[in-house]
Amino acid sequence: MFAATPSLRAGYPGFFRRSMDELKRQAKFAVKMEGLHIPIKPFPLIKFDEPLSPERCKMMCDSDVGGFSRASLTYVPGAAHVERTAGEGSDIKKGGVIVNAPAHEGEEPSHAVFAGSISTELPPNRPQIQRSGYAGFRTRDRGMSLFGKLLWDLSPYSYLALRIKSDGRKYFVNFQTESIVPTDLHQHLLPSYSPGEWETVTIPFSALVRTNYGQVVEPQKEMMSTKVRSVGISLIDRVPGPFELKIADIYATNRPPERKAGQEETGFDLSFEPEDEDAGRGMMDEIEPRRKKGEPERILI
Repeated sequence: MFAATPSLRAGYPGFFRRSMDELKRQAKFAVKMEGLHIPIKPFPLIKFDEPLSPERCKMMCDSDVGGFSRASLTYVPGAAHVERTAGEGSDIKKGGVIVNAPAHEGEEPSHAVFAGSISTELPPNRPQIQRSGYAGFRTRDRGMSLFGKLLWDLSPYSYLALRIKSDGRKYFVNFQTESIVPTDLHQHLLPSYSPGEWETVTIPFSALVRTNYGQVVEPQKEMMSTKVRSVGISLIDRVPGPFELKIADIYATNRPPERKAGQEETGFDLSFEPEDEDAGRGMMDEIEPRRKKGEPERILI
């Protein structure tokens, strides 16, 4: 017997199935000329609607390098998810949404629980680590197909939407793309206007902030939305104690937010100042040494 590939273990289809799905997607795009109009359907990035859904995500925690934080992502069954396009029912706003099935309105949707505890205790006998206390997850790479590496093209969409139930802590949404600087992320504070209740929050893609190892970098470049590798959520407030965030769906849409997110709500200080050369980045220094002053950015060739 052959061992299962990582993508199969993570609940993704095999190589030929991925290739056929990509062929169907491209053929549908061409036949319907979808590039000529604004999409009215939501574009799911991940839906936690089945038991295998959490396996499509990769967990990250300081315990991986000796820290004492703990984190898990577990599936909880609930109401089915349905995609609603603009104009359906009483919904006349532009852009699609993902909601509970009509027969289960008001119930808790099937979802994943991102939970654990944060500890800022430093690992013993590792003096090079000066900071600790983070946890997060991101979607796994979707693998290869006959058409090359599978990436998301989010350029037809203006917003990211997340259906969540937050505990009110300071979470961040993170995007990774096929950037020429492989350690770049585009991030934004995950808004929560009703902690303890289910809500759909929306972030404009134009509001994402380019960072490198958690630091705002210049020049600020728009995210390469045609080649998106993964989306994830992290907790990096370094406040010790338990946390719990419930996530039902993460999707792209053209439906504008109910309330505007101002620049001050990105979660970053955008008044750029060079960081202290002597300040340690904690465990990030374990992954890759800091770029020295005057040294060019490391790029992916």
